[in-house]
Amino acid sequence: MSGYDAICFDLDHTLCEPTRAPAALLEAAFDRAGCERFCTPADLRAAIPDLPTAETDLEFYEHLFTEVSRRAERDIDPNVPSRLARAYREETDPTAVQFRPGAERALERARDHGQVALITNGGRETQTQKLQALGIEDAFDVRVFTEPSAGIHPKPDAAPFEHALSTLEATPDGAIHIGDSLHADVAGANAMGLDSAWIATDGGVETAEHRPTYELASLEAFETIV
Repeated sequence: MSGYDAICFDLDHTLCEPTRAPAALLEAAFDRAGCERFCTPADLRAAIPDLPTAETDLEFYEHLFTEVSRRAERDIDPNVPSRLARAYREETDPTAVQFRPGAERALERARDHGQVALITNGGRETQTQKLQALGIEDAFDVRVFTEPSAGIHPKPDAAPFEHALSTLEATPDGAIHIGDSLHADVAGANAMGLDSAWIATDGGVETAEHRPTYELASLEAFETIV
């Protein structure tokens, strides 16, 4: 077992997940927007690494549906991405979340171990609603949200990691970051010199560009690394 001065967690799909199935949410958004469905939840997730930084949830969804419509290689009305973005935001309830397997216990164990940070690629208002719904708003020594206007750009940018470590007065070689995204969480942590733990929701990483220090099937295995 390794000793760390700071343990950092991602939020979405690491500590929590929506209670509504992604496919059902997407279908409802298409229905609300009055559009023919042209993508899947997997398509949305695959497009995220290539999106520009957004200032708001709506802008993020506009970027997202613009990108997936481009990738669909179909004749799609240019107004559709904006309509879908509004519909998707209206269908999304930030408070409808639940802990991922092992997440609640892992967070408790991390708090018993030492300092704990939240580093999430999401805005303060939306992500705080999720934390409140889970009852963990006050579970972190520092919470870092995406705030481009304050210079905090999304992971894998170094800024959120630097802010968390600076606030905790911790060094990269004494910290670990746990998340579900190879692109955002693992690549960002690796570039900063932190250890990284990947929640392998999509299989192994034999061919992955970004290799985590640890690979976990779920946070139920958290106690094996900390």
